[in-house]
Amino acid sequence: MDTMRDRLAPAVSRLLDEDPRVAVVLAEIGRDGFTDAWRRHPDRVINVGIREQLLVGAGAGLALTGMRPILHTFASFLVERPFEQVKLDLGHQGVGAVLVSAAASFDWPAGGYTHMSPGDVALLDTLDGWTVHVPGHPDEAEALLRHAVAAGDDKVYVRLSVQSNADRRPVDGEHFVTVREGRSGVVVAVGPLLDAVLTATEGLDATVLYATTVRPFDAAALRRATEAAGTDVVLVEPYLAGTSASAANDALRDVPHRVLGLGVRRAELRRYGTAEEHTAAHGLDARSLRERISAFLGTRAGAGIASAPGA
Repeated sequence: MDTMRDRLAPAVSRLLDEDPRVAVVLAEIGRDGFTDAWRRHPDRVINVGIREQLLVGAGAGLALTGMRPILHTFASFLVERPFEQVKLDLGHQGVGAVLVSAAASFDWPAGGYTHMSPGDVALLDTLDGWTVHVPGHPDEAEALLRHAVAAGDDKVYVRLSVQSNADRRPVDGEHFVTVREGRSGVVVAVGPLLDAVLTATEGLDATVLYATTVRPFDAAALRRATEAAGTDVVLVEPYLAGTSASAANDALRDVPHRVLGLGVRRAELRRYGTAEEHTAAHGLDARSLRERISAFLGTRAGAGIASAPGA
């Protein structure tokens, strides 16, 4: 199966052909995928070089002229390094853009900590008005990218990853999807962690919600799920642990509840290893998730789990 990022250049190239408002701004990374699109639209495929602050500034300038800019580079260079420009050039000026990242939290460990960004969604949470999509499959990534471009002039972040679920799910850019129903708690699985969560909760009496749009947070879906399954909630996110805990707490503010936030731990792993080793070290593999989820929900884990993703 191709990756989410494999879909990016072909999908954006089609959008360039279809919509004269669309422009793409790059900072070297990913430019080879847009060679043909640049030949067709040299005024709307812009490579600013290794200048991430300029990447965002140029995108904001295009937005001020009425364009719909798509900005792409690794997450650490798209959100963290030019954060002042994200805050001011886009937010303060009241213009929108579609930020599409790659590398996610630790997709390319060999690149070192400079190429990791587990705190990107939490950082955007300090700003107002951002929509955040976290697809879990290449088909979902393409659908959410189109949804983001069509979203007027909003500020949208699309977080791509090489990690993926085996199958696509229906996504609409707004709502959580109920994948499994139970009565002993609710587990919210975000993006590419759904398969691991389904394997981890196999045989447990828990509801599983699938989230690919995490901002705005679908509070109504969480409330509906807790009415049947109880108000113990586990959030399993592929970025900084606890990023959505405050959103879940707000959704359940008027009822007694407990929230456990699972995700990438704050401690830096200095032996970079592989993405799979990082997943296990942060307790996001299916076996670790089963232990942590069942302990929190008070449900016996049972004899063991299958190694393949369940459904």
